[in-house]
Amino acid sequence: GAAPGTIYRIPGEELEDLPALDGLHTHQFRWDHALSFGRWLLGDEYPTDITVFLIEAESVEPGAPLTSRVERSMHEVETLVRDLLPADGAQGAEAVETWSVEITADGSLRIAADLATAHFASDALVADIRDGELWLLPLVGPHAGGLLLKQRNAAGDRATLIWEVLPPGMTPTGPRSAFWDEQNGALRVGLTA
Repeated sequence: GAAPGTIYRIPGEELEDLPALDGLHTHQFRWDHALSFGRWLLGDEYPTDITVFLIEAESVEPGAPLTSRVERSMHEVETLVRDLLPADGAQGAEAVETWSVEITADGSLRIAADLATAHFASDALVADIRDGELWLLPLVGPHAGGLLLKQRNAAGDRATLIWEVLPPGMTPTGPRSAFWDEQNGALRVGLTA
């Protein structure tokens, strides 16, 4: 009954009464069945720090496409999950600095002040599309050309227009996950779901 795209964050302690796995078919497998299966499979090693994220659907018609409100919420959940992961990555993986940016319907890119300070100190950048991602590369200064990040609020958040860089007819609006690619010196923003 909530608005489509509403995000629910449920602590694992509230999910003690999980459904039975008896007679379950793969076409009936839901998120709560996955938890029951994990509890059965792992036994005493079943984690105690589980968090479940759910998103209120807008349409449940068979074959209906994902709506834009729900897709935006999916990207928000992705960012929330990334924020919960250990900073050093899983199983010895190299640490990756992750961020969230926003692309607006008018083709503006909005980034937080701490991201701008950390990687775009001159407030100048070049934007490029590579393999379905938006790459943002900092420039030494505004005299080098490129796009200028303009302060948009008292907190120091920045914005720039990137609509000319995006593929024709594509404006992937809403929050987008991004990560800092140290090797290439670029902020890489995912454009597809």
